[in-house]
Amino acid sequence: MWAIVAVALVGALEPLRGQGQPQGSPDDFRFKSSVELVNVTATVVDGSGRFVPGLTADDFIVYEDGVRQSVSQFSAERVPVSLGIALDTSGSMAGEKIEAARSALDRFLYELLNRRDEVFLYRFSDRPLLVQGWTSDPQFIGRALGRMVPAGGTAIYDTLLEAVPLARSGRYPKKAILLISDGNDTSSAATADQVKSRLRDSEVLLYAIGIDGDAPEAFRPPPILRPRQPRRPPFGPRPPFPGGPRRPWLPQVSSQLVNPNGQWSNQRGDDGVNVSALRQMTDDSGGRTEIVRRPADLGPATVGIADELSKQYYLGYTSTNTERDGRWRDIRVELRDRSYRVRARRGYLAN
Repeated sequence: MWAIVAVALVGALEPLRGQGQPQGSPDDFRFKSSVELVNVTATVVDGSGRFVPGLTADDFIVYEDGVRQSVSQFSAERVPVSLGIALDTSGSMAGEKIEAARSALDRFLYELLNRRDEVFLYRFSDRPLLVQGWTSDPQFIGRALGRMVPAGGTAIYDTLLEAVPLARSGRYPKKAILLISDGNDTSSAATADQVKSRLRDSEVLLYAIGIDGDAPEAFRPPPILRPRQPRRPPFGPRPPFPGGPRRPWLPQVSSQLVNPNGQWSNQRGDDGVNVSALRQMTDDSGGRTEIVRRPADLGPATVGIADELSKQYYLGYTSTNTERDGRWRDIRVELRDRSYRVRARRGYLAN
């Protein structure tokens, strides 16, 4: 089947609901992408990291393997997302970190996500554990968060290797994973390269938030800001989410230095956040990594990611390369206005 590529965390395209959809609508994207279109999700920000609204298809230039492509589909609508959350519950997360993570995720679930979105939750220490499968009711996720007791090591790569296929099974074409951790991987059998390979074979966007008190302020990307909204009481009454059958899921820096190319690396090989490894995975998928210095910064970081997921552009093009040879196709998205920055998935496998 012709590969579908999503480039950049927010909402997914809803299932096709019937006839008469306007050209360029999210439903139009889903139908045609399964046949011939390559779909690209792009996040555009200005120099201050704020989302740039009001762009049109003519503002974007898309290349595949260096060959310019004709953008035939375009949308800027907010659509639902199938989102997986992977939370580090290793021993180092005990105390202030796990409490801050619970608080940030509580707001993320109740105030920032759309009630049509669906979510699953993994916890991980020495191994990954799915504690809540797909649901559109945040109370299920909130209860699971409240039962977590940090202990053990950190198996980031094993968790992502298991979570990506589950995210890929989500009901909405837009799929993403949010990872929160305070350490380097110490327990996985899998590697970062294996995770990158699995992400490349999917349309899942990966976002990561690393808690690292030694991270210099200059290397923290500015969050994408959104207006403050009234807070909904945690786990309070809320209109029911749309029903429907649930699909079964299958799989049950403290010493960070900057290398010459400006990337983070964990030179000492200790348990601090390996920012370089996280960025290689997230950037390749079209997501991003944000490093925070204090647990209290988790709240603003999750707000920025939720806001990004709700403000993205969708581009569709028919590739000039019709070979389905399983090879990597490089994608590059540019803007006519070079004062803006665009982030999008770097490519796809032509399966």
